[in-house]
Amino acid sequence: MIKIAISGAAGRMGRRIVALAIESERFDIVSALEGSGHELIGKDAGELAGVGTFGVPVTAELRGEPEVLIDFSQPEATLEWVGRCRKRDVGMVVGTTGLTESQLSELADAASEIPIVHAANMSMGVNLLLRVAAEVAKALGEDYDVEISETHHRFKKDAPSGTAIALARAICEATGRDYGEAATLGRGGKHPRKPGEIGMHALRLGDTVGEHQVHFGNLGETVTLAHSAHTRDTFVSGALRAARWVAGRKPGLYSMQDVLFGTR
Repeated sequence: MIKIAISGAAGRMGRRIVALAIESERFDIVSALEGSGHELIGKDAGELAGVGTFGVPVTAELRGEPEVLIDFSQPEATLEWVGRCRKRDVGMVVGTTGLTESQLSELADAASEIPIVHAANMSMGVNLLLRVAAEVAKALGEDYDVEISETHHRFKKDAPSGTAIALARAICEATGRDYGEAATLGRGGKHPRKPGEIGMHALRLGDTVGEHQVHFGNLGETVTLAHSAHTRDTFVSGALRAARWVAGRKPGLYSMQDVLFGTR
């Protein structure tokens, strides 16, 4: 069994990670984490996850000897856990979105000493979509317009989603575009579509878990690639798969493409 720690253990994602990790019987949860002062510090992680008393309380300190810490929290908290894991030689799976360029640089720097899997989306289907979207964009060529739309729940803080950005970056890399120049976030006013731009549109509706569409179109046809996540368990399953994959790996910054396709 792989020894894991879970940060954000009292949150929506954290609770499902706890529940599925326990149910899988492949993991030994040695630490359930939240920020100091959190109202649920001291509560049993299993009870919060709805799977019964587990014997691991939620704490603000990294306990036990975890091999991997799974983190779905906020950018500032993520960087704090990165620092702690670096000091203790603990690998990481990071699913936090909304990281700035400087925060991503800190993550990459830490990966020189510990193995880290970082992805905006841990879904296996989405990571397949990333590869397919890049291939389709490359095959269709510059005559096809590219638009990306995404829908998430009303509580999501960042827009566009990390997955939408990852899709746009994958397409840019495949077609030789610069993301900063190509990405157009929504539209307003009276401006014609610029050649080579990638339109990105964010919807926030109710309790939608996550939907992404990539549209390619010219004057004769439209090709649409789509993915819909029905439950957060989709992301949890991917994160646990990543935890199994990264445990014991050499230091490096890995992606879910590495986990899914074994590219390194």
